[in-house]
Amino acid sequence: MTAPSRKLGVWMATALVIGNILAAGILMLPGSLAPYGWNAVAGWLITMFGALCLAWVFAELARRLPDAGGANGFMRLGLGEGAAFLGSWGYLVSCWPTIAAIAITGVSYLTRLVPAVDTFPGGATAIALALISLLTWVNLRGLRTGGSVQLVTTIVKLLPFAAAIGLAFWRLFSTGGRVLAPITPGAFTFAGATSVASLTLYAMLGVECATVPSDAVENAERNVPRATIIGTVVSAVASIIATCAVVLMLPVDQVVKSNAPIADFIAVSWGNVAGGFVALCAVVSCFGAVNGWILISGQMAAVMADAGTLPPWFGKRNANGIPAQSVVLSGVIGASLTLLAATKAGVAAFNFVALLATATNLVMYLLCSIVAFKFMSNGRLPRTAGLTVASVGAGLFSVWAFYGSGWEAIAWGAALTAAGWPIYRLTRRRLQTQA
Repeated sequence: MTAPSRKLGVWMATALVIGNILAAGILMLPGSLAPYGWNAVAGWLITMFGALCLAWVFAELARRLPDAGGANGFMRLGLGEGAAFLGSWGYLVSCWPTIAAIAITGVSYLTRLVPAVDTFPGGATAIALALISLLTWVNLRGLRTGGSVQLVTTIVKLLPFAAAIGLAFWRLFSTGGRVLAPITPGAFTFAGATSVASLTLYAMLGVECATVPSDAVENAERNVPRATIIGTVVSAVASIIATCAVVLMLPVDQVVKSNAPIADFIAVSWGNVAGGFVALCAVVSCFGAVNGWILISGQMAAVMADAGTLPPWFGKRNANGIPAQSVVLSGVIGASLTLLAATKAGVAAFNFVALLATATNLVMYLLCSIVAFKFMSNGRLPRTAGLTVASVGAGLFSVWAFYGSGWEAIAWGAALTAAGWPIYRLTRRRLQTQA
């Protein structure tokens, strides 16, 4: 357990949610969504509905079961230890490619400021690895240290969002809507919206972040639900407006080829200086998000170790109360996936790790949706119309997002999730033998 003096307050918990959501999604996603045109809007609206359903489910579970131990505890109470392990392990696995994706994004925006980075073979990858290493060290310094970095960087990252949204509305009204791409008869398709949703869901991964380290949040019964709902709503609205503005107001070819689409969008109207400032904010944004996901992955591994489903090694704390081995392991795996993604380039590298993270993360989302529905049936949660819609909506959205992720991402995700099962069985067998 984390000492009370080291726990996260409501603002740090909210910053953890917003900071982990608003990262690679809004910064690189326009390049992925540009070929889909108006389907980006349809896919985003579906994702927003699904994300809000998930946020409601996690908030209600946290409010009614504050001592369960977060998402891992919800699944363990509702579906048993084995299911809880699979959901938590899948989530833990999803954190690792997320770290890589955001590091790649940060360096991509850095090349907008320092083009020379791309002139040296392996230069961008080396900087991404250095970023992961630095933030791994920051997290080893203590929970409040990591939380403080998250709060400051979240405030900074809101600046490019505000700039992009403000510019989007100004261009929209000053041109009478003529700046938008035209709506053609085939602008909206089911296949297009499905493909978009598999990518936009990645941009909303993090709605659960306040519930993962719930024992590390002050007054968790009140603060975790507040942080979850506020963080999700702010992130969803900002992401939809900003990414769709870039997709619908700039030429498709320009967005697809851009290393920094948000910064380029700002620069079109306000010049390269403003675009450079946005790129700088974006780099800081990624800095904070990598920090947040390293924090979350370390905490999740420690929670699983405390529950007896991972070896005690994962939960061993250092003098600062941090599960040091788990934090370092997350940094090492994130760095390794960064090297793997370096075999691809730009948007392709981002898509590779984004779809992998989505496919592995969805296991926990689906299981927690089932838990909420089960708890309403047996009376552990109130059976309200809102929670019923949220739990059903979250479950259906998770299944649909699995389909949209594609067979390659699903296969990789299934393999990585299954790889944890022998660790679970060996851990349980050892604990039973010791007992």
